[in-house]
Amino acid sequence: WNERSKNADELLASCYRNSLKIAADNGIKTIAFPAISTGAYRFPLERATEIAIRETRQFLANNPGIEKVIFVCFSSSVAETYMELLSRS
Repeated sequence: WNERSKNADELLASCYRNSLKIAADNGIKTIAFPAISTGAYRFPLERATEIAIRETRQFLANNPGIEKVIFVCFSSSVAETYMELLSRS
């Protein structure tokens, strides 16, 4: 990721949508996501978290088969970002 990355937000959103669809299509009830692309690819954490939360909520609104989504946070700063953004919406 860099400032000039084309369609970076949409690519990340698509990653969540496609993963959730595959899970739903296969009868998976629980799925876990790390903070995708925020490590080595340096996608901005808050921006990535907003996308993760938005796409997950939109998918779950129309697909009740998935019962639990876990956002796995490998540091306290990532966990704090997720908790803050989840509490806003």
